[in-house]
Amino acid sequence: MRARRAARSARSRADEEVGVRIALFTTCLVDAVFPGAAVATVRLLERLGHEVHVPQGQACCGQMHVNTGYAPEAVGIVRNHVRTFAPVLDGEWDAVVAPSGSCVGSVRHQQSVVARRHGDARLAHTAEQVAAHTYELSELLVDVLGVTDVGAWFPRTVTYHPTCHSLRLLRVGDRPTRLLRAVDGLELVDLPDADQCCGFGGTFALKNADTSGAMVADKADAVAASGADVVTAGDWSCLMNIDGALSRAGGRARAVHLAEILASTRERPWRPEQRPAAPTTAAPAGGRA
Repeated sequence: MRARRAARSARSRADEEVGVRIALFTTCLVDAVFPGAAVATVRLLERLGHEVHVPQGQACCGQMHVNTGYAPEAVGIVRNHVRTFAPVLDGEWDAVVAPSGSCVGSVRHQQSVVARRHGDARLAHTAEQVAAHTYELSELLVDVLGVTDVGAWFPRTVTYHPTCHSLRLLRVGDRPTRLLRAVDGLELVDLPDADQCCGFGGTFALKNADTSGAMVADKADAVAASGADVVTAGDWSCLMNIDGALSRAGGRARAVHLAEILASTRERPWRPEQRPAAPTTAAPAGGRA
C-alpha cells in the first residue's frame, strides 16, 4: 500500500514533467565515514531527473542506542529524526530515501515502538507516518520510481551480499540484483552462502569479536570463491566489515556500495577511493589470517 501510494504520486508528478522530490537521509556512518554513498545517491537520482534535498538538522535514527539497550535515551533522537523528515507529510517531498537498509529498518520497525513504550503516543503516530514514506534505495528505484535500468555502466565482475536487515527486515528481495543485472558492462556472479551474516551486527562485532571475526572471514572466503572483482550491498556498515576482512587476507576484491555502482556511467565513471594497502602484520584479534 505504501509503495502504491508513493508510486501514484510519482507518476502524477511525472505526468507534469516534474521530477519526484526526494529527501535524503544520509545516515551516521555514510555522513561520517563513507560520504561517497550519499554523493552517489544524489548523482543517480538527479541524473534520473529528480530533485534531491538534504534536510538540515538530521542526525542518527537511534538504531545504535536501541540495539544496545539505551531505548529511553533514544527517544530524543527519534524525535529529532521525525521532526526533521516530517515535512514529507505536508508534501514538501514525495519520499525519503537512505542508502542503508539497516537504518531504514530502524525507522520502520523501531522508532514508533520506542516512542510508544516511553509514553509519547503522538510521536509514535508521526513516526509511523514518516516511516511509511521512507525507502531504502533499491525500493525507491524499483517500487516508487518504477525503474530497473538506471543507465549505469560499471565494467566489473560483481557479487551481491544481501545484508541481514535488507534481507530479513525490509525484505527487499531481488530488487538490488534486478538493478545490477541492468547495468551495462557488469557481470553479476553468485555469492556462495549469500544469506549468511557477515558478522558485523553493529556492537556485536565489538562484544563478540572472535565470533564476528570468524563469520566475516567466512564471508571474505565466499567473496573470493565467487571470483568477483567487487562485492556490493546496500549498507556500508556490512561492506566495511567485509572489506576489512578482504584487505587483511590480501584479496583482490573490494567493496563498493550499490549506489556507487548505479551512479557510474560511461560519461562519468565512478572511481571510489583506493582502499589502503593490506597490513603486513597478522590479523587483529577476532580476525583470521
